[in-house]
Amino acid sequence: MSPETEHNKQPGATLLTARWVVGHRDGRHVLYENGEVVFEGERILFVGHRYDGPVTRRIDYGKALIGPGFIDLDALSDLDTGVLGLDHAPGWKKGRVWPRDYVEAGPVEMYSPEELAFQKRYAFAQLIRNGITTALPIASLFYRAWNETPDEFASAAESAADLGLRVYLGPAFRAGHSVVEDDGRLTVEIDAEQGAAGLETALAFCAAHDGTHGGLVRTMLAPDRIEFWTGDLLKRIADAARDLDVPVRLHCCQSGFEAETIRRRFDKTAPEWLRDIGFLSRRALLPHGTHIGGDGLRIIAESGATVVHCPLVMARHGAALERIPGLRLGMGTDTWPPDMILNMQLGLMLGRLMGGTTESPISADLYDIATLGGADALNRPDLGRLQPGATADITVIDLSGDRLGQLIDPISALMGSASGRDVHSVVIAGRFVMVDGVIPGFDFDAAHGRAQAQFERLVARYPQRTWQHPPLETIFPPSYPMVKP
Repeated sequence: MSPETEHNKQPGATLLTARWVVGHRDGRHVLYENGEVVFEGERILFVGHRYDGPVTRRIDYGKALIGPGFIDLDALSDLDTGVLGLDHAPGWKKGRVWPRDYVEAGPVEMYSPEELAFQKRYAFAQLIRNGITTALPIASLFYRAWNETPDEFASAAESAADLGLRVYLGPAFRAGHSVVEDDGRLTVEIDAEQGAAGLETALAFCAAHDGTHGGLVRTMLAPDRIEFWTGDLLKRIADAARDLDVPVRLHCCQSGFEAETIRRRFDKTAPEWLRDIGFLSRRALLPHGTHIGGDGLRIIAESGATVVHCPLVMARHGAALERIPGLRLGMGTDTWPPDMILNMQLGLMLGRLMGGTTESPISADLYDIATLGGADALNRPDLGRLQPGATADITVIDLSGDRLGQLIDPISALMGSASGRDVHSVVIAGRFVMVDGVIPGFDFDAAHGRAQAQFERLVARYPQRTWQHPPLETIFPPSYPMVKP
């Protein structure tokens, strides 16, 4: 049941006005100054000036930007322990890779079912808070016994529907994992039976949940990381995605270790291998693309696959996309904070650093990627744009006050000085799911306290799954010497 607000209790058309409206005309976004957006039910009726039809309510947001909701193809749905890697490296020494004795003892679930349910609901609320209206969740498997489970994703579907978030769900599954051997070597172990079983479980989830909750919940296949698969299994997964007509997301081209592993196992680059086994298609979503190499850019571009651009998390690891032109791109957050505006800003800056003077992106390019790019990747021409007939997924961003400095153009203002904190209100499928920063039925303060306590419990277990099992203060020393009372 989507959240109720006073705005949702009145039938009829709603007219929104603001200083700027991002409409869509002739295949591209356009800006309407002092524009209007009218929607009724789930559909946009009008975008432009001087609507002359009947309306039930009018809402003026003043100096604000009304635009399409952001689409997050790699949306954080976890309490993000990845932020612990910001100053604590290498990851294999800091609990980010299973040590051999932990594997031999049998990996354990480090979250309870209740904790898994809470963290997804908490993360989904944070996505809405940042103006994200369509999300494909991602969470770490480092803390799981093996795969994500159908039960936790059935719970996630309920949470998404309750909050009003549009989601594509599917439990992540894998056919292997990394291991730190006793002598510090990194190896990869493959278990094809586990991978095949994970695929069957994922297919059953898709059959049971696709199109539920009034279409707010769709499904996808999420086979985790490329280096943990065999060619035969990835081909089966790609065929299943085609038969079901669902997206398939595979993390690839994201690290030196992955590139070396694929080269050693198959004597090819990751794009070459994916092309040769028939995995690449317009359904394929490929985070993160920072280690494509060789002829990979052309291979991926020609296949129609979408590279999911996650600038913030990759910049933290010292990586960035080599260049943007020629690739189909969508955006992902993948880390805390799940701030799409911040990711667009970093995407703009890193794109200029990596692209040089002839291939530098502009602000509109990143806004397009976060809206149209995600919609095209999902084959959803009704999303990512505000035009008559499109789905009423709308984000209102407050541009008033002096914190943003001086501005002329609202899109460049987003890239220059705004943040996710400036998102004021969010509409998904024609329903107000957040009004003035408030999500009905969700207490951010209480949820934050619970999230912090759950995070600390998980971190306290790091020595159990860290190579040589050092104490916690050795794994994560403070930035400066800690002085306690």
